Amino acid sequence: MATIGLGLAPVVRDRGGRTSDRVFVELVAAIRDLRLPPGRLLSEAELAVELQVSRTPLREALARLADAGLLQVLPQVGTLVARIRMRDAEEARFIRETLETAAFDLACTRRPDVARLRDVLDVQRVAADRGDMDAFFMADEALHAGIFELSGYPGAWTAVQRSKFQLDRLRRLSLPDTETVDDLIAEHALIVDALEVGDSAGGQAHIRRHARRVLEFGPRLRAQYPDYFVDEPAMGRR
Repeated sequence: MATIGLGLAPVVRDRGGRTSDRVFVELVAAIRDLRLPPGRLLSEAELAVELQVSRTPLREALARLADAGLLQVLPQVGTLVARIRMRDAEEARFIRETLETAAFDLACTRRPDVARLRDVLDVQRVAADRGDMDAFFMADEALHAGIFELSGYPGAWTAVQRSKFQLDRLRRLSLPDTETVDDLIAEHALIVDALEVGDSAGGQAHIRRHARRVLEFGPRLRAQYPDYFVDEPAMGRR
């Protein structure tokens, strides 16, 4: 689908569902993949034109995004895309690592066919060669979702997805680096190899290393993109 200035896809109206829901989904995706970067000041008028919607569903979606902590409304300033909180990213890493190592252990007991995961690895390698980071990221997500599917608990991946918004933005920031991309593919291959032979301990160690890798980039990314991060603790925390 064609996109406009900010890379937002116009919302397609149909008879099912609410327009505000589709606006919400598109904006969440745009914030997650950095089309709308942290700290960006948003204009209702510009968003309405880009998404090709009226102000009412747009405002409903923006209110939901603010309630979810993805937008920040500042008096006399406007509505900003929320900046990245490293504490939230670390918490998401903990949730992901804990659930994925458990899923991997269960999958190993089933000694599954990993052919589909190897196909995903091939897709990821092709995407890396082409420099297509969107396709690379999608393949990355598919590989990890596949581990949960093989464990018998695919819904647990949905729980992980809900928690790792800040982590995903860090991942997207780190992806253009060629060495990082190569390392991620190599780690994926080790995880799939371990799953194929039922090496639960080895595979879990690879997953832990893999899950923690992005946080190692935190200091470099903060220095490179200082306006994308915020230091204060998340609301409700002490």
